[in-house]
Amino acid sequence: MTGPFRIAIVNPNTTSAMTDRVVAAAAPSARPDTTLLAITPTTGVPSIESHVDEVHGAVSVLTEVERLELLPDAARPHAYVIACFGDTGLPGAREAARGPVVGMTEAALVTATQLAHRFTIITMPERTREQSDRVVRTLGLGHRAVVRAVDEPVAAVEDSSLHLLDLFVAEGRRALADDHAEAIVLGCAGLADLVEPLGQALGVPVIDGVAAAVSLAEGLLAQGLGTSRISTWARPTSGGAA
Repeated sequence: MTGPFRIAIVNPNTTSAMTDRVVAAAAPSARPDTTLLAITPTTGVPSIESHVDEVHGAVSVLTEVERLELLPDAARPHAYVIACFGDTGLPGAREAARGPVVGMTEAALVTATQLAHRFTIITMPERTREQSDRVVRTLGLGHRAVVRAVDEPVAAVEDSSLHLLDLFVAEGRRALADDHAEAIVLGCAGLADLVEPLGQALGVPVIDGVAAAVSLAEGLLAQGLGTSRISTWARPTSGGAA
């Protein structure tokens, strides 16, 4: 497929201001002819900060993907990006969508492997470390990645994350010294405005997962690649998308 592409950026939480910020931050990384669709669920939770939140968020993601899959061909997204660290609802979305679905966490970690041998994820808040750990384990990157956290709520970055820069710089310096990190992965969709100032402060690559996921989704579409329907992500046999 040569484009132009329509990529839906699906926010698993119901905070539309966060969705708008995430899409605006990812837009410069997209091809000029790619349309990014900002998708915010109408029901669910305002932020994903616990396992219970993740369950609600996963349902919201699946609901939105199934709704979008019913659109006419001229309006349906060619691909989807899940804009939550931990890739909330990713497996179900991959089964339901006709096009590829890219999780921001997987995209960020795969990007980091191309730039650095060792890297550190700095997520937030503290209790969400497991969501990052899970994706690290799934990708088999435990020998290369360390997870750290800044104990601030996701709501703290609804409008901007620049007020947290000093905290991330301090944690990033500890990562470089103690983890031997060579790159930093930002562990929340609302942290994209830290990419440039944090990179300047630390002198290493800083990766935003949503931008990475958009670029990866475009690459898959350009290669004509879609989700394998053999076994794991085969289309649902009962219920779900048609």
